[in-house]
Amino acid sequence: MTQTTAQPSSERTFFGQPRPLVTLFSIEVWERFSFYGMQGILLIYLYYSVTAGGLDIAQSTATSIVGAYGGTVYLATILGAWVADRLFGAERTLLYSATVVMLGHVALAVLPGLLGVGVGLVAVAVGSGGVKATATSLVGSLYAEGDHRRDAGFSLFYLGINVGALFGPLLTGLLATTAGFHYGFGLAAVGMAVGLVQYALSRARLPEAGREVPNPLPVSRRPMIGALAVAAVVAVVVLAVTGVLRASFLASIVAVLAIVAALGYFVVILGSTKISEVERRRVIAFIPMFVASAAFWSLFQQQFTVVTIYADQRLDRMIFGWEMPVSWVQSINPVFIIALAPAFAALWTWLGPRQPSTPVKFALGTALVGVGFLLFLPMAGGGPNSAPLMGLVGVLLVITIAELLLSPVGLSLATKLAPEVFRTQMVALFYLSVAVGTALSGVLARFYSAEGETAYFGIVGVTAIVLGGLLTAGTPAVQRLMSGVR
Repeated sequence: MTQTTAQPSSERTFFGQPRPLVTLFSIEVWERFSFYGMQGILLIYLYYSVTAGGLDIAQSTATSIVGAYGGTVYLATILGAWVADRLFGAERTLLYSATVVMLGHVALAVLPGLLGVGVGLVAVAVGSGGVKATATSLVGSLYAEGDHRRDAGFSLFYLGINVGALFGPLLTGLLATTAGFHYGFGLAAVGMAVGLVQYALSRARLPEAGREVPNPLPVSRRPMIGALAVAAVVAVVVLAVTGVLRASFLASIVAVLAIVAALGYFVVILGSTKISEVERRRVIAFIPMFVASAAFWSLFQQQFTVVTIYADQRLDRMIFGWEMPVSWVQSINPVFIIALAPAFAALWTWLGPRQPSTPVKFALGTALVGVGFLLFLPMAGGGPNSAPLMGLVGVLLVITIAELLLSPVGLSLATKLAPEVFRTQMVALFYLSVAVGTALSGVLARFYSAEGETAYFGIVGVTAIVLGGLLTAGTPAVQRLMSGVR
C-alpha cells in the first residue's frame, strides 16, 4: 500500500495534518449535513399523524425502521469497501457513493409516502455506506506507519463529521416545522449536491493510493457478480412486497445480518493466505474491540430512537416561550464534539507515545456511555414535558466524551490493524460493529416507555459499564496480540 510519509516542516499543513485532509474533511461535512439533517426528522415524520404532516406509523414500528435504516448504512460499508478494493478504488467509489446519497435525499423529498421512504432510505443507506468506508480509508492513507499524528488527524476528521451533524438537524428541523417534512428532506439533498461539487473540484489533491485497486476483480467474474447483485435486489423487493419483511422486525433482521456478516468477514480475513502471522494476530486483537464498539453504539445511536421520543414526549423544550423543534436535540452532541474534538486531538498529539492504549480508550468509552444512561435516572418518573432540557444536555455531554474516546479512535485503529490486502474492508469491519449496535438501538427502543424508564436506563447503563470493565481486565492480552500497535 502506498502511504504518505511524515510531512516536512516546510510543507503546508491543515492544523498540523497533511493538506489533503481538507478535501476529505469538506466532503464529510456536507455528507453528514445531509445525513443527519434527514435523520433528525425521520422518526417523527414516520410516527406523526397525517394531519401533522407525518405517515402515522406505529411508534414501535417507526423506531424499528429507523434502527434498521441506520444499521443498513453501516452494513453497506461492506459493499462500499468491496467495490473500492475490487473495482474502482477508494477515491472513485467515494464520488459515486456520494452521488447515490444525493439521489436518495431527492427521492425522500419528491416521492410521496412510503414509496419515498423506501426508495430514499435504501439509496441513502447504500450510498452512505460507501462514503463511510472509503473516506475513512483515504484519511488513513495520508499517514505513514508510526506517524503519531494519526489519531489527532482522525479526531479532526471527526470534527468535520460533526460540523455537518450540527447544522443539518438545525436547518432541516426548522424547515420541516415551518414548511413541511418534504422541504426538510429537500434541503438535505441540496447540501449533498454542494458537497459533491466541492469534492469534484478538489479530489485531485488526494494521494495516489486512493486511486489504486488493491485486489482487482478478474474481468471474467464481473458478469456473475452483476447477476448476483440483480438477484439480491429482486429478492429484497419481492420479500418487501409480499409482506415477509415486516417493518416492525426490520431492526432485528438487520442486526442478525450484520452479526452474520461480521463473523463471515473475520473468518475470511483470518483464513486468508495473503496475510502474515503478525497481521492475523492483529485481526484477532480486534475482536474484543468489535464487541465493545457494538455495545457502545447500541446505546449511543438511541439518540435517533429513544432520545428522539424522549425529546418529543418527555422533554421541556420551551425556551423563553418558544418551543424548540424536536430535531434540534440531535445538534447538542455535535456542539460538544466541535468544542471537545480539538482538545482531544491536541491531547493525543501532546501525549504522543505516552497516550493510553487503544483498548484502554475503548474500555473507558464503553463504560462512560453506560454512566451517561444512568444519568437519566434522576429525571425518570415525571409526566409529559417534565424533564429539564439542561438535564438532557448534561447526559449528552457525558455520552459525547465517551464517543470521543471510542469512535475516532476506532476508525484509526481499523487502519492500523488492517492487513495490506484488506485495508478498506477492515474499515468496513469496524463499521459492521456500528451496524450491529445501530440496529440494536432500534430493537432496544421497543422496550422503552415513560412508565418503565428507571428499569430501562438502569439495565442498559449497568450492562455497558460491566463490558467496559471486562475489556479493561483483558487489555494486557489484547495489547500483546496487537504486536506493537497501540
